[in-house]
Amino acid sequence: MSIKTVMVTGNLGYIGSAMVPILVDSGYDVIGYDIGYYEECYLKPAPQKLEKQIKKDLRDVVTEDLHGVDCVLHLACLSNDPLGELNPSLTEDINFKATVELAKCAKTAGVKRFIYISSQSIYGVADTSKETNEDGEKNPLTAYAITKWKSECALREMCSDDFVVTYLRPATAYGASPNFRVDIVFNQFVAYAYVNKKIEIKSDGTPWRPMTHIADIIAAFMACIKAPAHLIKNEAFNVGTNDNNFTVKQLAETAKGCVAGTNLTFTGEHTDSRSYRVSSQKILTVLKDYYHPQWNIKKGGDELLKFYDETNFGKETFESWKCTRLKCLKKLIGDGKIDDNLRMK
Repeated sequence: MSIKTVMVTGNLGYIGSAMVPILVDSGYDVIGYDIGYYEECYLKPAPQKLEKQIKKDLRDVVTEDLHGVDCVLHLACLSNDPLGELNPSLTEDINFKATVELAKCAKTAGVKRFIYISSQSIYGVADTSKETNEDGEKNPLTAYAITKWKSECALREMCSDDFVVTYLRPATAYGASPNFRVDIVFNQFVAYAYVNKKIEIKSDGTPWRPMTHIADIIAAFMACIKAPAHLIKNEAFNVGTNDNNFTVKQLAETAKGCVAGTNLTFTGEHTDSRSYRVSSQKILTVLKDYYHPQWNIKKGGDELLKFYDETNFGKETFESWKCTRLKCLKKLIGDGKIDDNLRMK
């Protein structure tokens, strides 16, 4: 099965903006599909050498958008719990219903592979005495996690020999990107240390958080493009490394160690029910010839410091709308650029 033309939905986002240059450098023709909510959030230039950019709401996808596409890498969604809870019905429309419609259009158009980014948040609360594998109990707690799991279930019914569907479940992402985010835990901790030399954790730091660098997430997508269909057809993969489980306390202590003189405190005033440890052995074994993760949080912390230096990252940027998705959408609504249904005006 030869893959030449790849569509990336959400190509202007946090992962997509870093993924497209790698796809192009690997020889693929890339079509971008993105509504453009975050196109003004870039902290550094990142021109994309695309065959075509489709600037369109995912809810409006039609079969013609997918003509000539061999493989879809589906990233576009309301991308975290705070966004998901902004309006759960919109999260259902965008993350679930539009995903299913995109897949239907892709299948009708003759797309060969559909690689879906799900989330380890579908595990919700798990027994942290052991690492959860892909067959572990699903206990999604938020609108975001629920739509991710519902999408997996619906896509599973659509998979066929001619339309190979794969489900990638990354741990919480971290790492530098042109379209950067500080509303994810490790990026935020290192930013607090860099800007304020102070990290304050509202919980007691005991919940577990698996972590995956965005370069390793991209590597997993690349592996699924290249791997034989029988290895990935209707398969789910936790995306990570042999050592990707950390407590919030361990993440904060690593971030503290990145910046000398940083003060770290735990107030314990909030409880966080989300806690799970996840095994990535399946992807490391089944796709061992294609997936080779390269990152750990210490290396990622050093990369973030370099990125903050390069982008003159300071308190103003940290607290602005540019790096926090919920703030950005609220600003777009306030500025009259999108309506309350997140439709572009």
